[in-house]
Amino acid sequence: MHNEEKNTNDSGADKTEETFENTENIKNFGSSNIRNSKGNIHCLTVVGQVEGHTILSPQNKTTKYEHVIPLLVSVEEDESIDGLIVILNTVGGDVEAGLAISEMIASMTKPVVSLVLGGGHSIGVPLAVSSKRSFIAPSATMTIHPIRMNGLVIGVPQTYEYFNKMQDRVVRFVTENSNISRKKFTDLMMKTGEMANDVGCIIMGEEAVEIGLIDEIGGIREALSCLYEMIEKTKEKNKDATCDRNQTQKQNDN
Repeated sequence: MHNEEKNTNDSGADKTEETFENTENIKNFGSSNIRNSKGNIHCLTVVGQVEGHTILSPQNKTTKYEHVIPLLVSVEEDESIDGLIVILNTVGGDVEAGLAISEMIASMTKPVVSLVLGGGHSIGVPLAVSSKRSFIAPSATMTIHPIRMNGLVIGVPQTYEYFNKMQDRVVRFVTENSNISRKKFTDLMMKTGEMANDVGCIIMGEEAVEIGLIDEIGGIREALSCLYEMIEKTKEKNKDATCDRNQTQKQNDN
């Protein structure tokens, strides 16, 4: 009887500790773990401005890459986490920080789904397409434009060459991780007449799917349904691989 009470108390303590940890993660990093019978997933939000090497003012809502990168490593290596959902509502931000996060997400072996809500602008575009399956809300928008840089810019050929290389990195990543062609994406990036004092364009959710930039129209229900389906397929694949290894081991033993 005492053992049953102890086990019940331990279970309650574990749940309380897990709830507290989730609350702190949401407060500090905008992320949380969700556990249910379908699988254990981690939810990561990319909101406001992606902060890079320069600290932004406290008034800005930011996503810090020094928080996100180690978090992605822990998600990839944590055996208790089956998949990752990335929720985006970002105006963009630091190009190199955004690309670094995008590359990490794209190279993860676990199922990853992204969902654009509100906006996935500028460097938010590579972040949106970095997942294995991407979704966008019908009312959401995405801004596609050439690379910009703040601060002192020296008007010499070397500076323009650097800009071209940075821009090519973004274009290459987006086209390799989505179904949009390089020409189409470049044309949208250099489009005139849609943005005041700038080139580029703003596309709505349905158009993003039509041109192949995003995979599907949907909200949180569709994104989670897809993620759980991917998790189930991964589990079945791992189970089959384990059975094959065991069978091979038995044959070798015989």
